[in-house]
Amino acid sequence: MGKLVSISTRDNVVILEIDNPPVNALSRQLIEELSRQVDAFLDMPDALGLVIHGAGRTFVAGGDIADFERPDFSPKRLNDTLLRLEGSLRPVVALVHGTVLGGGLELAMACHHRIAATGTRFGMPEINLGLIPGSHGTQRLPRLVGLGPAADMIATGKMIGVEQGQSLGLIDAVSGKDDLLSAGVAAVKKLAGAEPRRTSALNVAATGADDLSSLEAKVAASPGQPAYDAALKSMIAARDMGFADGIGVEAELFADLVKSPASRALRYQFFAERTAMKIPGLGDVSPRAVETVGVLGIGTMGAGIALAAALAGFPVTLVEVDQAALDRGMNRVQDTIGGMVKRGRLGEAEAAACRARMTGAVGLEALGKVDLVIEAVFEDMQLKCDIAASLGNTCKPGAIIATNTSTLDVDVIAGKTGRAGDVVGTHFFSPAHIMKLLEVVRGDKTAPDVLKAILAFARKIGKTVVVSGVCYGFIGNRMAEVYMRESERMQLEGATPGDIDNVAEDPGTWGMAMGPSRMLDMAGVDVGARTVIEWIKSGEGPQDPSYRILCREMFAADLHGQKTGQGYYRYEGRKALPNPATHDLARDLAGKYGVDRRDALSREEILERLLFPMVNEAARILEEGIAYRGADIDVVWTNGYGFPRWRGGPLFMADEIGLQKVVDRMDYYARETGNAWGYWDVSPLLRRLASEGGRLSDWENGNGNEGTP
Repeated sequence: MGKLVSISTRDNVVILEIDNPPVNALSRQLIEELSRQVDAFLDMPDALGLVIHGAGRTFVAGGDIADFERPDFSPKRLNDTLLRLEGSLRPVVALVHGTVLGGGLELAMACHHRIAATGTRFGMPEINLGLIPGSHGTQRLPRLVGLGPAADMIATGKMIGVEQGQSLGLIDAVSGKDDLLSAGVAAVKKLAGAEPRRTSALNVAATGADDLSSLEAKVAASPGQPAYDAALKSMIAARDMGFADGIGVEAELFADLVKSPASRALRYQFFAERTAMKIPGLGDVSPRAVETVGVLGIGTMGAGIALAAALAGFPVTLVEVDQAALDRGMNRVQDTIGGMVKRGRLGEAEAAACRARMTGAVGLEALGKVDLVIEAVFEDMQLKCDIAASLGNTCKPGAIIATNTSTLDVDVIAGKTGRAGDVVGTHFFSPAHIMKLLEVVRGDKTAPDVLKAILAFARKIGKTVVVSGVCYGFIGNRMAEVYMRESERMQLEGATPGDIDNVAEDPGTWGMAMGPSRMLDMAGVDVGARTVIEWIKSGEGPQDPSYRILCREMFAADLHGQKTGQGYYRYEGRKALPNPATHDLARDLAGKYGVDRRDALSREEILERLLFPMVNEAARILEEGIAYRGADIDVVWTNGYGFPRWRGGPLFMADEIGLQKVVDRMDYYARETGNAWGYWDVSPLLRRLASEGGRLSDWENGNGNEGTP
């Protein structure tokens, strides 16, 4: 490795170059070299000034997040360097391009003048890690752009472009990327001899709006997430204090946040999402080429999948069984694109290009030449097997056949094609062009180059991917099954859907985006019930006569959720109200199946009975090798099921609660319920880790993390 930071001169201007590919992250070593080179410049009395720029595709895109995990981590070394840099009596000019994020933007703001290449984007994403800027960003940014805009950038993590950055005063000039260095040298020459404009000396009140009401509202709505409160306190310090006192407030708040449970959970999620793409055994495998895509079945899910691929630049063939079905599907896609344009999520030119990439056709023969076929027909095993057999004959040799399913046995479907090595499972989440999660299901015979190809495809369409083995429900829905089981059982015992959902959704207790009953009402009680009924009929599902009897009887009674106006709740528009029909049904079923009723269940019991069986099921998933690592399971739940990222995921949350408590309470409920069907049997892995003081979120199967596409 060459020097991370080097200096040279041009026309008596010192040029400092940061070169730490791929994104010039501010690692500990880089900060040390930066500090030495800044001192070297300050010791050059004849230099006119300093230009700082980044080599490669970007300026500095933030700090090295891995350093935050070091017990001795502190931003002090960088912060002291920034103070010396800003204190220079000669002009210091930052030349920025690419993405200027976090510590990179803080470095640029410590300079006296900022020139941006066209297309540059700026942001303070620390809030996504449960942090605030820790290198004077909360104090310099409001002095440049105003308190309100600074608070918005810091509290949302959203990026802004060059035009907005210049209008706010964040940057001073814009240049073409190829001319950036020349523009910087010229700026130093022009500024030389004048008193530098130091950001720290600017007056916050004179630079823009000072409305903090939106940030105050965010603080009130975010218990358990102390970064928002810290951001508010830092903004107030910037408004009411001098710079020296303000950076002291920021430093104290930042140090507390680094150690906070929410930040540790969010940093864990950051690394977990990247690790999930690393699959043992794929390191030397070349993926099959995927340049064209076909989607069979253009219902809601198929339309979303086709749109996701087309938006990513893939030519897509959309296929249905007859012209009427195709027309409905194509209209569905066009309506979705139109809605995206109307809401400003897609430009007219992008929409036109997306439409041009999609071609509709009737009959499977149209899929004969594509590289990847994604079958997205109705969730029915016989139907999928029949189609798999046809695709096996129709698709060209080497084409990948993906069956999109949420619960069905991918190995059975693959076997019907006569070419099981070409088959992989996909579990997209609806709406597929928006939801980030994609569970990729690796069948027993899925070829390694097929798996690697589908991972690369998923990355190109912007998905967060987790690989699962074959079992009922894979990772997410298998765990959701026990979650729903306990929700419905507690309703038979006397809890209402509202009692349960309120515990799940309360940020102070858990913070799920949607509780179990609200979630199933939205997805469709009929959809969930059909899956359960088929699972039980297959002989693989529980043979307990009362198993999820509530949703099965609701299905029979046409209480299908939002679509029928009644489910676990009664709906007036989208407003969910208590539904006496469901409450009465739960009471009647309790009597029929001998379930003891109670006046109320405590919030603690509701939380434990929802969360702990999920954690136990996750341990079984790991034992069976269905998931490669515990962190993968947490990625599934935070990206596909509304589990709060700042809790880390169900396994991380359980680790924080303590696995021994989880085991003890599982044993307690086993005693209380009689456990006739083994629902409270503790996974051997969970019991062992609890006794050893281990963590489920750290558990790994396989023998290495390799094979990132």
